[in-house]
Amino acid sequence: MMILVVGGSGSGKSSYAEKTAVSLAQSGMKKYYLATMQVFDDEGRKKVDRHRNLRNGKGFFTIEQPTRISGALEKMEDGDRTVLLECISNLTANEMFSEEQAVTEMQVTDNVIRDIKMLKDQTNHLIVVSNNVFEDGITYDDATTKYIQAMGKINQKLAALADRIVEVVAGIPVIFK
Repeated sequence: MMILVVGGSGSGKSSYAEKTAVSLAQSGMKKYYLATMQVFDDEGRKKVDRHRNLRNGKGFFTIEQPTRISGALEKMEDGDRTVLLECISNLTANEMFSEEQAVTEMQVTDNVIRDIKMLKDQTNHLIVVSNNVFEDGITYDDATTKYIQAMGKINQKLAALADRIVEVVAGIPVIFK
């Protein structure tokens, strides 16, 4: 089963996704948390620490995988597993902007979706966290606009792959699919 959890910043989507992963993981099933955030400053470190504290005691094995998310499969044990991927916005930015060669929004979209399909095919449960985009009405520079467009395309493709889609609004899950 694949579940896509979307929401705005601070909406409670991470907490909801973690609770969902824990509830889906059957006894003896490994739980993996795929962390995509690269830490560049104190604010990023605080965010990572807060998420680690949220997961504390829930039995997750954390794999830091800022790019090429399917590479995390090599770091997992064989057998039944539940995987929580957090989050698509970081993964997309890392894939799009950390290469020495320019990567187009189509290439990033194709790469991210290909890797997530691999994860979906090799896990019992995959919970994917992503951010809402195109909601602020602000005009951005060209690079940021291309990133937001890639995020929109990725979210659409993830929605098509997902068995369930949940938007978390102010801590309240709203199920769409």
